[in-house]
Amino acid sequence: MSFLFGGRPQLSSAEKISAAESEIEMVSDMFNRLTQSCTKKCIPPDYREADLNKGESVCLDRCVSKFFEVNMKVSEKMQSEAAVKQNPAGGMGFGM
Repeated sequence: MSFLFGGRPQLSSAEKISAAESEIEMVSDMFNRLTQSCTKKCIPPDYREADLNKGESVCLDRCVSKFFEVNMKVSEKMQSEAAVKQNPAGGMGFGM
């Protein structure tokens, strides 16, 4: 009954496994979207060299950085909106 006192309820083994599988799926999806997006933007489809040139390398570095920055901002926004929905009596979420 830890949920009565503000603690998180204990998860069963099946729930832990399910949560871990969901997390792996989300991370894999994010990696695939990152790879597709940045490759499409930074690597020309008719490349002839085995190694990245300087421009491609810089483009990929910036693309990955922006992808993670946007991902973090979206996650923070979604978490703050979820917190407001869970606690409507509070009125305002953090950072507002």
